[in-house]
Amino acid sequence: MLPARGGPSCPASRNSADYDALGLAELVRRREVSPTELLDAAIARLDAVEPKINAVPVRHDDFARKQIAQGLPEGPFRGVPFLLKDLSMLAGTRTTYGSRAYRDYVADHSNTLVERHLKCGFTIFGKTVTPEFGLSFSSEAVLHGPARNPWNLDHSTGGSSGGAAAVVAARVLPLVHATDGGGSIRVPASCCGVFGLKPTRARTPFGPDRMEGWAGLSVGHAVSISVRDSAALLDAVAGPELGSPYAPTPPERAYLSEVGRDPGRLRIAFADRPPDGSAIDPEVAAATRETAALLESLGCRVEEKAPMLTIDAAAAIRAIASANLAVTVNQRAAELGRALTLDDLEYVTFAMAGLGAKTSAPDYVAATVAVHQVGRQLAQFFVDFDVFLAPTLCLPPLKLGELDMMSKDLEAYGRLIGRYAPMTAAFNMSGQPSMSVPLAWTKSGLPIGMMFSARYGDEATLFRLAGQLEQARPWRGRRPPVAG
Repeated sequence: MLPARGGPSCPASRNSADYDALGLAELVRRREVSPTELLDAAIARLDAVEPKINAVPVRHDDFARKQIAQGLPEGPFRGVPFLLKDLSMLAGTRTTYGSRAYRDYVADHSNTLVERHLKCGFTIFGKTVTPEFGLSFSSEAVLHGPARNPWNLDHSTGGSSGGAAAVVAARVLPLVHATDGGGSIRVPASCCGVFGLKPTRARTPFGPDRMEGWAGLSVGHAVSISVRDSAALLDAVAGPELGSPYAPTPPERAYLSEVGRDPGRLRIAFADRPPDGSAIDPEVAAATRETAALLESLGCRVEEKAPMLTIDAAAAIRAIASANLAVTVNQRAAELGRALTLDDLEYVTFAMAGLGAKTSAPDYVAATVAVHQVGRQLAQFFVDFDVFLAPTLCLPPLKLGELDMMSKDLEAYGRLIGRYAPMTAAFNMSGQPSMSVPLAWTKSGLPIGMMFSARYGDEATLFRLAGQLEQARPWRGRRPPVAG
């Protein structure tokens, strides 16, 4: 645990950015700082950097102040300021989904995961930017404008949890909500130089309106500056909700207790190139090999080997995501009493919704069968290995505008996504836990994340390994040029 600095007279605005979320909660528990002081300090930091990074388009500071006035629950993060991704509903607050179709939408109830965040004791004062409906690996929604990377403002924060990762990278907050349906926690974590773990399928609740996301591809958790915050939050919010269609096996012990535990001599496979053998940025490839060497120095048995998938993963995900999007678009059209047009939706979204409307029931079933076959093939690979290492992204963070959802060249858009992040989605399809760890930077100062994936249900191994890597190659003291 981080040592407390100063006493009640020590201004929160000067010191709270130095702590992770558990450290802040400990200060509150010791009454060395109040929840109001922490909230004020976080708001001040956000106000200082937001004009540059454009990461938090929805603010409800008054909601957080009302929480404090009414009394916060005695959760593990009592008094710690927090932000939700702008795909989540918090009753009485605005949620836009990054879309002009929802620009004025106010939720009348909260998502189950958000209810658990509230029980943790967080003070929730806004929502972070996302691409429209979370559909891109760059957070550049027409409604809110592009989120900018704190390491270089000309570059993308990644997506779809791009605003969340930017906020953590800029040290506004140490821990922020995020979701991942194809890489949307890990991609922005890589782009922004922070830690991001995608849990096992259904480890966290998705209801109450839809009990799974994208046929089980999507799951919610967080991005963070420390490994232990991610573990403690998963301890607090994991588990099925009433009506959950399925749930993974519970862990043997608390995830927080895994951080700092010896991971043992892990069997680790690694690949420094995409599955199809296509070109990869040389700095990314070199960072992957350097990470493999680091793992060997830590006592792991490392072998260069990659899983061979025979399934067209992109086609399966496209069918599932587009069909789910068509349902969302139709629902909003019914609420508004009119069809949605290009005045409401970005071009890629509009085209995907059209594709989803044409996806037949047999096509959808075939896509889910393909997803499950990917899971089987990856499960077979992990019979011989505990962990698979690969670069989270095969290119450094893209420049803003390269993944433009207003582009009408859908083939070029899809090719770039496939080249940029060819490996993240496989672990959404298999449901396995997967994390991006900030272990390298380019010569120009842009972050390079390393992706580690484990067996279905085995977040424990990833937390043990992440804790070891955090000690061996600490990243927390490395701050971007734009930071609060």
